[in-house]
Amino acid sequence: MTIRLTLVCGHTTNGTADTVFGHGTLRGDGLHEAGAGLSATPLRTPTVRSPSNCCALTSAALGLKTTVDPALRDIDYGMWRGRTMAEVAAADPHGLSAWLTDPDAAPHGGESVRQLCHRAAHWLNSLPHQTGGAVAVAEPAVVKALLVHALSAPARAFWRIEAPPLYIVSLMRRDDGWSVRPVDGSFPSEVVLHPSHRHADHSRRLVGRQGSHRSRDGAEQWLVRVPPARR
Repeated sequence: MTIRLTLVCGHTTNGTADTVFGHGTLRGDGLHEAGAGLSATPLRTPTVRSPSNCCALTSAALGLKTTVDPALRDIDYGMWRGRTMAEVAAADPHGLSAWLTDPDAAPHGGESVRQLCHRAAHWLNSLPHQTGGAVAVAEPAVVKALLVHALSAPARAFWRIEAPPLYIVSLMRRDDGWSVRPVDGSFPSEVVLHPSHRHADHSRRLVGRQGSHRSRDGAEQWLVRVPPARR
């Protein structure tokens, strides 16, 4: 039986241009567009969310009646929670560098990216076959981890996936595994996952070829083509 899971990123901002780990307040702009993106979702579709206040407010603003699922909790940022990226970079530059490049690193004393990806994969694989359609509202980190698993990408591709506020994407599961589809054009038609920014030019030239390839300098690329949205 087909499972169609619609993922929605909680929409937050801290009022500055800097990233805050695990903290934010609800923004109003963009909610109308997100609501339109969910308009085709059946009213009786089961909806779950992260336990966070952010996802509770996002769900309420979108008119979704949700059930809390602890497995969808945000990544544990440990002692970095509530601090800005700039603050962490100033206090622990080596730790931040490790965090952004090594999926097994947890310099903050919390959860590593690989641990988050394993948790997300377990949740996704545990969905009952009779689920049908469902909606999940979660933090961007959790959505990215779910996409890593659905795309069969390595954990280190986590930082190469963008999941902006109120980003909506649909995951479909059939017998042959998961596929990724955009909702109202919210997902780019082509996704490039590459192990380091210095290979970005090579990976862009390879867009449109499916699977794992090597660029001219021998660096591995993970390239995925996502079908365009059906209107």
